[in-house]
Amino acid sequence: MSSDPLPVRRDLHFDIADVDMKRWHAQGPMVSHFMNALSIFFPEGERFFMHSVRLYRDRISDDPQLQRAVTGFIGQEAMHGREHEEYNLALVDAGLPAKKLERIVTWGIRYFKKLPNAMQLAITIALEHFTAILADLLLKDPRMIAGSHPKMIALWRWHALEETEHKSVAFDVYRKVMPRSLGAYLLRTGTLLVITIGFLTAVFDFHLRLIFTDKNARGWRNWKNLFSYLFGSFGVFRRIALPWLDYFRPGFQPWDHDNRQFLSGIDALVAEVQHPQAMAPAAA
Repeated sequence: MSSDPLPVRRDLHFDIADVDMKRWHAQGPMVSHFMNALSIFFPEGERFFMHSVRLYRDRISDDPQLQRAVTGFIGQEAMHGREHEEYNLALVDAGLPAKKLERIVTWGIRYFKKLPNAMQLAITIALEHFTAILADLLLKDPRMIAGSHPKMIALWRWHALEETEHKSVAFDVYRKVMPRSLGAYLLRTGTLLVITIGFLTAVFDFHLRLIFTDKNARGWRNWKNLFSYLFGSFGVFRRIALPWLDYFRPGFQPWDHDNRQFLSGIDALVAEVQHPQAMAPAAA
């Protein structure tokens, strides 16, 4: 924990009013809608993450460094939730059913909050692992978003960098408050299995709903681009499979996947976002 980065709350605003939310990704509308589907989960999801960690704040009072990390974690997740609320409003303005889908997420989160506190925290660390390995891929391989609208590249890179910066915080809370026992290990790993199945099912459901709302998104070439992006030559899911499995090691800790070298790019990104003219789309 002592060498882990300390999360910093950055109050950034992304003005995406001029972005074509159906066509912003370089790989076409279906890949745009895959990323859009992910965004729909974030506002309520980030609030749930904050809630589940706050449940244990009184149990970490003897660890000032972890307390500071939790404060930074909550601040970052609050900013992510706010910016993805704006993102999702842009989807609504584009004629996409983001609000209807957000209501489904809200219903699911209400159910999660009825679970025991330990299960809520286990859900959070499972989803934080999933977002951390996706963020790592985006940072390692610019092709994941290269050539897309500059404002959307900046938004997703910001989210990926901060997910990386705070990727161990909720996990460290879990490790501190839970016993070092087989039960805690099974809760952690079993939750990842269940949540991965449920989350990916929901993502693909939302993705298809966005696609079928956007009639111009269809066509064999768009389907081909989507398959290549997720499973084929680029293969998002193929490439995160081994990092996902690593979570099942008994001694796993998120910084075992040490990619902190990417965090040196945060200051440059902040400067870029604060000067919006630098993110104007290139002339055709």
